[in-house]
Amino acid sequence: MHNSNGATSHFGGATGGIRLLLRLEGLALALACIAGYAATDAPWWLFLLLFLAPDLSFVAFLAGQRIGAIAYDAAHTSIGPLALGLAGFLTGADLAVSLALIWGAHVGIDRALGYGLRYPASAARTHLGLVGRPGN
Repeated sequence: MHNSNGATSHFGGATGGIRLLLRLEGLALALACIAGYAATDAPWWLFLLLFLAPDLSFVAFLAGQRIGAIAYDAAHTSIGPLALGLAGFLTGADLAVSLALIWGAHVGIDRALGYGLRYPASAARTHLGLVGRPGN
């Protein structure tokens, strides 16, 4: 089902200009986090080592679709990296800030590539559209 401006798909995933804006927002998040990381003294090997760590949340799909979607979404929202980064900044914990920037870069790159938050009913259904479908 599409609304009058074509902003949602039949299951609620963003389409058209809204989807493009969400993907560009992800790219902006990724670039800001990468630039922030570059401004720290943290080693790039740490960035490379941990960049894909949020994807370990896929293991939770072994416990079922609903649990997998919850775990994936928890690891792929910007709330976690923002909270960790703020806590690290306020306490002077440079490692926490570095980890938050790596995590935020991962979330941003995922969004830029079209990987959205998962719906519990299907791993292929995300807020940015269907994963693996042409045009996504």
